[in-house]
Amino acid sequence: MPLSRSERQLICILDDDTSVLWSTGNLLASLGFKVQSFPSAEAFLEAGPPAPDCLICDVQMPGLSGMDLFEILCTRGFRIPMIFVTAFSPTRLREVTGPDVAVLGKPFRSEDLLDALRSVLKPKA
Repeated sequence: MPLSRSERQLICILDDDTSVLWSTGNLLASLGFKVQSFPSAEAFLEAGPPAPDCLICDVQMPGLSGMDLFEILCTRGFRIPMIFVTAFSPTRLREVTGPDVAVLGKPFRSEDLLDALRSVLKPKA
């Protein structure tokens, strides 16, 4: 099932692993998404508000973690759909779940990422 409106959707990827940034960004760009990549949560925050449709964010990064970023955004009143990716147990993040949050374990398959995007980007009623 294709993702709807992908040509208008901006996905920001935050990961300290450049190979993850590159491969995930290339996959999403090949599907027509606009992609911005950031090596850290701090770099994302310093860049100013790009108003993404979704954040794909590593949980464990030097400096601010993905969870720290999630809390900062919530405190500031931003509720951006997020896909957390982690090399550690994804089950410890289940308390953050919601209709616009997904969790993937690393490494993840392209199909799993696309399923997560479909889940968090589905039209809100």
